[in-house]
Amino acid sequence: MRRPFAAAAAGLVLVAGAGAGAAACSSSSSPPHTSHGASAQTPAAPAPADTNPPGDIPDTQVFVPWSPPGGSFTVKVPEGWSRTTQGPATVFTDKFNTVRVEGVHATTAPTVNSVRAHDIPAIRVASQHFSLVKVTTVQRSGGRAVLAEYHADSQPNQVTGKRVSLDVQRYAFYKAGKGEAVLTLSGAVGADNVDPWRSVTNSFQWA
Repeated sequence: MRRPFAAAAAGLVLVAGAGAGAAACSSSSSPPHTSHGASAQTPAAPAPADTNPPGDIPDTQVFVPWSPPGGSFTVKVPEGWSRTTQGPATVFTDKFNTVRVEGVHATTAPTVNSVRAHDIPAIRVASQHFSLVKVTTVQRSGGRAVLAEYHADSQPNQVTGKRVSLDVQRYAFYKAGKGEAVLTLSGAVGADNVDPWRSVTNSFQWA
């Protein structure tokens, strides 16, 4: 049986990138002649693709260790991100990128089946445009974790009201006598945060 408990966490933050056309006119009173009897047209060049999609964490990002009150575990989070408390969770955010850290009282370890049966339905209800990708077991430096990967919309921007589609990874770690620690990392779809996210999740260690 599991129930949330209040846990504080430290901060994380992420980062978010037209084409022009030209026309030419002939000074001659007669239309330009081509071998096919038609005016030649030059198609507009396509706009370049973004090289840094919204949400990419820069290579220069510094990560710092953080522990909740009581120090039951340690995890490294991006330095300088805004930090808020949402119920029992501590959330670190930059634009549409988020790291959420939460402690959960638990007496049994999570499994792929238990996450599918109990956690995913609750997440689905609380999310907009939720789409489950997969639930698997993974190994990290701090031990085994159940990883749920899914898509969902972000919370609306407070100024523009804009939402973006997010890639989300939710890691549930467990240790007897310590309970469960849940790390949820999210960023805009298309952002390349594979290495930073692995750095965060590999940094997790039970005290």
